[in-house]
Amino acid sequence: MASLCSSSFLFSTDLFPSCSLKPTSLSWSSSFPKINISTNLIRNPSHPDLNKQCLVVQAAWTRRSRSEAAKRPSRKSWKQKTDMYMRPFLLNVFFSKRFIHAKVMHRATSKVISVATTNSKDLRTTLPSLTDHNACRVIGKLIAERSMEADVFAMSYEPRKNERIEGKLGIVLDTIKENGVMFV
Repeated sequence: MASLCSSSFLFSTDLFPSCSLKPTSLSWSSSFPKINISTNLIRNPSHPDLNKQCLVVQAAWTRRSRSEAAKRPSRKSWKQKTDMYMRPFLLNVFFSKRFIHAKVMHRATSKVISVATTNSKDLRTTLPSLTDHNACRVIGKLIAERSMEADVFAMSYEPRKNERIEGKLGIVLDTIKENGVMFV
């Protein structure tokens, strides 16, 4: 195998002349190779006064223009990037025809903090109906108790598109608030 210094494919000897030389000092900055930065002379033919030497360093990276940013709209906004850390615990409530499911998740790690559902064995046998307003109150109380046991005293709820906070969902959220958990 050829050594890295002798390979002309990986390194250019013009850029890294000290590849085979031993460093003169043992400092951190001396371990990096010396790179020469190319400069260009800019002359303005219409103004002879401005023909003095103007050195411009060629930059390898520049900021994207607005048109380039518009071509890639998939970049997240500041709120989208920081919202998961400002409001880390998210309540998710799902109503099916037969059951009510609720869980509290940590957004950054996607870990489930607390879960309550009317499909569990103890609630399935004790509740007369698994989807009525009384079942919503029981689910809200269980979520609040289990969240507070896990040291979560504040959470957020983001309604889906065209979802109103009323009816069964309103009952679940109000019960959670009444049992000591804040909504941020």
